[in-house]
Amino acid sequence: MKILKNIFDIRKNIHVSVLSLIYSLLILFGNSYMKIGNASLVFNNYIISLLTLVGLFILARGIILLIFKFIDSYKIDENKKANRLISFFDRHPFIVSIIVILMLWLPYIISFYPIILSPDPSYQIKQYFGIPNKYSNYSVLIDPSVIITNHHPVLHTLLLGSCLKLGNIIGNDNFGLFIYSLIQILILSSVLSFTISYMKKIKISYIYRIVVLSIYGLVPMFAFYAISAVKDTIFSSLIVLYTILVYHLIKNRNITLKLKHLIGIILLLIFIILFRNNGFYIVLLSFPFVVLTNKKNLKKLLIVFILFFAFNYSYNKIILPSFKITSGSIREVLSIPFQQTARYVKYNDLDPKEYEIYDKVLDMSDLAKRYKPEISDPVKNKFNKYTTIDDLKIYFKYWLKDLSKDPVVYMDATINNVYGYFYPLKLNWYIYHDFDKRIVKDGFDYHYNKLSSSRKLLIDYGVNFPFIPVVGLISNIGFNTWILFLLTTYLISKKKYRGIIFLLPSFIVLLVCVASPVNTYFRYAMPYIFSMPVIIALFIDYIKRSELDEKK
Repeated sequence: MKILKNIFDIRKNIHVSVLSLIYSLLILFGNSYMKIGNASLVFNNYIISLLTLVGLFILARGIILLIFKFIDSYKIDENKKANRLISFFDRHPFIVSIIVILMLWLPYIISFYPIILSPDPSYQIKQYFGIPNKYSNYSVLIDPSVIITNHHPVLHTLLLGSCLKLGNIIGNDNFGLFIYSLIQILILSSVLSFTISYMKKIKISYIYRIVVLSIYGLVPMFAFYAISAVKDTIFSSLIVLYTILVYHLIKNRNITLKLKHLIGIILLLIFIILFRNNGFYIVLLSFPFVVLTNKKNLKKLLIVFILFFAFNYSYNKIILPSFKITSGSIREVLSIPFQQTARYVKYNDLDPKEYEIYDKVLDMSDLAKRYKPEISDPVKNKFNKYTTIDDLKIYFKYWLKDLSKDPVVYMDATINNVYGYFYPLKLNWYIYHDFDKRIVKDGFDYHYNKLSSSRKLLIDYGVNFPFIPVVGLISNIGFNTWILFLLTTYLISKKKYRGIIFLLPSFIVLLVCVASPVNTYFRYAMPYIFSMPVIIALFIDYIKRSELDEKK
């Protein structure tokens, strides 16, 4: 009866009420955009929508109150007795974890030998070997003979290309690709095993650690991305480590950092920006909070941040240009306005001047036809690479004018491109498994082995996993986003604001997803989805340790 009374008393636990309203609105509007691409289902049936909203709000509030009550009552039991097997796992968490993970991934490693190549890494290989490709064509090259660009991280391109070149030298391209696969597999499995080890260090229950280990080994997204040559796998591993680092620094504010610790921190920050261009923003927008809340090491961490900033500037403005390597096209950060312009053009008439301005930037000949609500690549692919800063200034002048004329079109264009990151019923599943022939056509001897039956079995499991009731939510983008909102709201309700800092990297990744060219694209959200098992463990530790400290 008490829980029912609390559900309907919306003034009590106002934070829960706000979160419940957000969740309810996301479901209501997400359903409309998924079905018809705009909010008409909400506004055309406003009475039904209002009743649905009230029902969703009550349901969400009740569930959230129960979850918060469970968190409040949860107690850390550090003295549970365990059998010999669990005790061995407890004594050797890293070694046991990496062995278990690799054993469970072995069927994928064997079946998809040497590696899964998707379009992007295939184009990176083309760049490495100087073969013409679309990404080189998108930019005005510093030197036409150097077609490697920083659209994809140069370090990742060099690593992938070097492994294939090594295989090429010894006469086996497949084995060269497998060398890269082994490197990536070891990186991801080691990082995931480290999370288990760190959970042991902060005394998270062995039951939770076993559950997480099972997730790492049995949920197919981990194994598939371990053997997929996309840049996001190593980058996601680095973000997992960075999340733990941020937590460790805000939790242990009274520990003096030594030189070796500072070197380790700066190396991690540098690798984050080397393996994905937007990694810079993740550190830029989160690390200052770590610096400001760690007074004992403030000067040291400030120096680390300055060195990080200096390296990023030197790398992009000095090092890459000195090797004639061109930066990625500016079009990559303009997905939102370009989609808005394309949708505006599709549903509105333009005057001759508008047409001329937009045509200079985006090619108006078939812009309306190129517009796809949930992916901006078709629009961006005809961006004029010779567009100047002045051209963009004029473009944005007209972009603002059209925004005032038809703001609803702009809103619809944006929401269509992002709603799946917040709406759990949108299921775009992006594990890579198809055989990509792009580099084969250029003479490389890349091929899968003859284990087609086992590949089919694993593909069927991977593709269908998100639809398995309850456990499928582990790989659901919107659901993982909701967990972030839930944890943040709980921390705010308990006035434990410092704890939000270790969630910042995940929230910034989410912001990057919002600005990305594709709706509900798994590998863009992968850093915070892969981090979620350890984020929950860090959250539990932070809440419960804070309570213990308050009682002392």
